Amino acid sequence: MKKILLSLTCGMLLILWGSSTAHAQTGTVEGTVLDGDNQEALIGATVVLKGTTKGATTDINGRFTLSALDAGRQTIVISYVGYQNREMFVDVIGGQTVDLGNVTISVGAVGLKEVEIIASVAIDRKTPVAVSTIKGSEIEAKIGNQEFPEILRSTPSIYATKQGGGFGDSRINVRGFDQRNTAVLINGVPVNDMENGWVFWSNWAGLSDVTSNIQVQRGLSASKLAIASVGGTINIITNAAEMKKGSKVGYTVGNDGYNKFAISTSTGLTENGWAISLQATHTRGDGYIDGTEFRAYSYFASVAKIFNDRHSIHLTALGAPQWHNQREIGQFDGITLETFDERGLKYNHLWGTLDGEEFSWRRNFYHKPKVFINHYWNISQKTELATTAYISYGRGGGTGPRGQLNGSFDNSSKFKDENGQIRFEDIRRWNQGQNVPDFGDPRVTWGELNPGVDNRQGFFADKFVNTSGEGFVRRASVNSHNWVGVISNLTHELSDRFNLTAGIDLRHYRGIHYRRIDNLLGADAYFTNTNINLAGQFITEEKEAKAIADLKDDAKLNYHNDGVVQWIGFFGQLEYNEGPLSAFVSSSLSNQGFKRIDYFNYLDGDDTEADGNPKQETDFENFLGGNIKGGINYNLDERHNVFANAGFYSKQPIFDNVYLNFLNEVNPDVENERVLGFELGYGYRSKMFSANLNLYRTAWTNRFLSRDVEIENQDGRANLAGIDQIHTGVEVDMTFRPISKLTIDGMLSVGDWTYGDNISAAVFNDARENIGTFTFYLDGVKVGDAAQTTARIGATYEIIKGLRLFGSWYYAGNLYADYDVTTDEVFETPGNQAVEIPSYNLVDAGLYYDFKIGKLDVTWRLNVNNVFDEEYISELDTNEVGEDKFKDNRGFYGFGTTWNSGIRVSF
Repeated sequence: MKKILLSLTCGMLLILWGSSTAHAQTGTVEGTVLDGDNQEALIGATVVLKGTTKGATTDINGRFTLSALDAGRQTIVISYVGYQNREMFVDVIGGQTVDLGNVTISVGAVGLKEVEIIASVAIDRKTPVAVSTIKGSEIEAKIGNQEFPEILRSTPSIYATKQGGGFGDSRINVRGFDQRNTAVLINGVPVNDMENGWVFWSNWAGLSDVTSNIQVQRGLSASKLAIASVGGTINIITNAAEMKKGSKVGYTVGNDGYNKFAISTSTGLTENGWAISLQATHTRGDGYIDGTEFRAYSYFASVAKIFNDRHSIHLTALGAPQWHNQREIGQFDGITLETFDERGLKYNHLWGTLDGEEFSWRRNFYHKPKVFINHYWNISQKTELATTAYISYGRGGGTGPRGQLNGSFDNSSKFKDENGQIRFEDIRRWNQGQNVPDFGDPRVTWGELNPGVDNRQGFFADKFVNTSGEGFVRRASVNSHNWVGVISNLTHELSDRFNLTAGIDLRHYRGIHYRRIDNLLGADAYFTNTNINLAGQFITEEKEAKAIADLKDDAKLNYHNDGVVQWIGFFGQLEYNEGPLSAFVSSSLSNQGFKRIDYFNYLDGDDTEADGNPKQETDFENFLGGNIKGGINYNLDERHNVFANAGFYSKQPIFDNVYLNFLNEVNPDVENERVLGFELGYGYRSKMFSANLNLYRTAWTNRFLSRDVEIENQDGRANLAGIDQIHTGVEVDMTFRPISKLTIDGMLSVGDWTYGDNISAAVFNDARENIGTFTFYLDGVKVGDAAQTTARIGATYEIIKGLRLFGSWYYAGNLYADYDVTTDEVFETPGNQAVEIPSYNLVDAGLYYDFKIGKLDVTWRLNVNNVFDEEYISELDTNEVGEDKFKDNRGFYGFGTTWNSGIRVSF
């Protein structure tokens, strides 16, 4: 019996010893996965033991833990969408935890890091600015058939609407400032129009397909350039040449005939240092709004050559030729919100049919290719030079009606059918001389108007249209440009603590503006005599508003002028980094010169002012501007950080404020505007929760506006200088990940954006005689055009591996009508306020599924926007305070429920 017990005891001891030995032969590996470019934590990166299914995903801080690994040398693989896989050898120690610390992985493209340096991409817990970053993978998952700016609504103090609802006609406001005062950069290169500051998103409709990430820097921003970032800066970083060889094909369908086809391919990085990536898309649809059919294309090409460790050259070309019919509301159209209540929210008063196809008075057509050549030179271990040369040739414009018919303009109800559509077939019949009884008298020919006179310049133009009447044509207002520039950025490491950056920003821009005939609508010709260099001319040439517009030999009518802008800028920045403390101070100086050339209102060859009149080509009007700003960030510990920044801008005027009345008349009162901004911020980071809090105040002062005024039956003009806007607010954004499969994110922004004091100005008549004083009562008036309170909460849940469900709720409130203070009469008397628009809520939802079919990687997604079909007013363009303050105003309702579904196959 004793022997049996002894044997059992020994056996148990052997089992326990073996078990403990086996346990001692396993260990744990942990670490933090960071973006190799900006050192931000990568959430949801995959870490696996090579050759096994044993793995983990990173948490909100990028942390991972791999347990029960056999002792000895092991290989782990780290992967993340859009990044290069990284394999690492790890020496696992039995019974112990090996902390790898920070492990960085790089984006899967050549030269993307250098592009982000030029674009001044902010780094979390280091750059002291308020910032939100959206990765390209999130854009791909959620944008669908939404407009590009709408993806940014998930970030604080952003308001985006579709305006009239045409393809690419959306707009965006940042902290209450519109696109003219929000700098938009593509790969660090400014794209705001050099004459007026506008950004037209239809020109960049294909950008969402090739975006690596978008970073919105609110307020002062980290950009070193002297750009008009009053509200902030939107940095759009495009893809570069992929490191990995492969191809992708995608197809998306959606509501109202939306169809999109996309294809891309990449050679990967070859042994001799070349990498080429190409992408193309075609998009078409009928449009959610009636009469807004569109056709759009996009292309993207990136070629990279790495010569050695010191030199590389990257060529990027992108463009998005498109045309789309629009819905706009003019001052004399008689369209208000009540019209949409009666005829439906999708009603469009500008379209009809011609030859059985959709035809509209308003069609936008544009192609704005942009080509970048980047050279990166590692001069030494401490010095780098990055240079970008770029060129942009914009071609296109927008169409509209021209002429009258028996004294009636195109907005008359007689030219519409019972459904409110334009009777284009009948207009063409009347133009051709046929009788259309309810249009009134039949057309009068040139011969009947001018008996015995023959000045038709060698061809028969009997049935003609002109400005004063006798039928309608569709004209095209061409707004093209030629733009070249260079940005060069030299960075030198002064010491372990200090970095110095200095550079130049050179630009030359020529805007080309005129009108041409798009469609004669059956008339023989259009007669014009608005060019003082011609006695009059008949235009018989029609040039269709196509996606790719041609400027050659256009016959011009109504106006023809060029705007030339020359820009030379210098910038410098000193950065300090020591442990938890980082700080910067930067300054920029730029000279902006404006020249106007008018080919219609001044005689050819008139280059003197001896007769007291402006000459055809003006001299350059130069304005010196710039900024100085600085900030400091301190990481209190691994979770908490605080920052502060301040800055001052001297902002040059826009082109239209330099020259009055669309003539070569220089405004003697125009001067720079001033912007003063302050900001405080706090950040918190933990494994499950991260949040940011920002407080800001932006004062935009010394603004200049000009308006016509009547005083005692005398017409005059008041130049209102010193108009101030004060924008203050608080912003909060957060991300919460209570479990590995669930991510919750949200934001709240509350602003108080108002005009400053009342403004008074002297009024002068055409003879520059003072005829009185005009006062504009703006003190405390709310700034319109953007919701001053926005909130959002969203969630993403991984149902099974690769299948994610996401949804979000969005709120917009404290929203006021947009109004033109240069024409609005409401504020000519004290005590009035802007019309407040009702707040609204939107719910979006979607599914995203990644899976494999053999060797193919497949992604399928479904998006539904405005799930509950909420009816809401997105904007008002007038400020009429009447018995029904909403229905009496011009404005637009937002879209109801829309959907899209897409599939992408990678091989």
